[in-house]
Amino acid sequence: MGINLTDIIPRKEIDFKDLKGKIIAIDAFNALYQFLSSIRGYDGSPLKDNNGKITSHLQGLFSRTLNLMGKGIKPIYVFDGEPPELKFKEIRQRSERKIEAKQKYNDAIDEENIDDMYKYSKQFVRLDYEMIEDSKKLISAMGLPVVQAKSEAEGQTAFMCKQKDVDYSASQDYDSLLFGAPKLLRNLTLSQKRKTSSGKIVYTFIEEITLKDVLKELDITQEQLIVLGILVGTDFNQGGIKGIGPKKALKLVKEHKTEKDFERMFEELNAPFEWKKIYKIFNDLPVEKKYKIEWKELDEEKIKEILVKEHDFSEERIQNSIEKYKELNKERNQKGLSEFI
Repeated sequence: MGINLTDIIPRKEIDFKDLKGKIIAIDAFNALYQFLSSIRGYDGSPLKDNNGKITSHLQGLFSRTLNLMGKGIKPIYVFDGEPPELKFKEIRQRSERKIEAKQKYNDAIDEENIDDMYKYSKQFVRLDYEMIEDSKKLISAMGLPVVQAKSEAEGQTAFMCKQKDVDYSASQDYDSLLFGAPKLLRNLTLSQKRKTSSGKIVYTFIEEITLKDVLKELDITQEQLIVLGILVGTDFNQGGIKGIGPKKALKLVKEHKTEKDFERMFEELNAPFEWKKIYKIFNDLPVEKKYKIEWKELDEEKIKEILVKEHDFSEERIQNSIEKYKELNKERNQKGLSEFI
């Protein structure tokens, strides 16, 4: 679910042209869950192949990635590894919520309530091992690097960004900032509008968030930012301290600047969690340091094998998408060469 810091984080609206030639490390699970939730029929049913296997994630992954590549962007997908122990409580709670949503979805089917079917179907999506492996195969077939994180993908993308191996960490969540990512992108989608859980359409733009600007504008340190996140609530202490939102948390961390201050503050607030353990996750997460970033040519036959032969996608539509990308790529390369003439 991530940390909700929208109310206080400064951001800048940018366009796809600002990202041309940039290497962007994308939180793979974050993106795949978006596709599983959003690519659905009017009654909430996901896309499936002839064997009944869900393919919404592959449809979204192929379409969005190819479009990003067509705009001159170089995506890298980073996959979650073993979650920190403190996250297992959140995982259990998510499972319970999914079970409840599935029951409500079944009730909606019985009542023939299409709106509720669509609403609740998005709340019990699951990403299984086969979906993850198929996604990795498709990304590789598109010529892009796949990085397997040791733990949290957002911590891994933040590390890669700090190492300057990538230009941005991309995720809908703000966790990357707490992990120290110098630059975060949100809303990296081709369609700049999305439907909320209530069915309302909201318009978005690509957000560029620079960590040093965040710390400067909020007038806090990186350590205080991590504590601020813990107060509001993270995946490791869902809900944070009751009654404390981003603005109140910001006020508190400005009044408490040292570790001793933090200790006293959490004691006074009767925090129902061990804040130091959560702090350590953000400050000292195990990361993969021997990742390989290698770009290859798009493999048309492999893509068709995965999407058409294995999952019954339309070969004509896949071929048309590839041809469109190749034409865009050709035009971009020609424009690039003309700059040197």
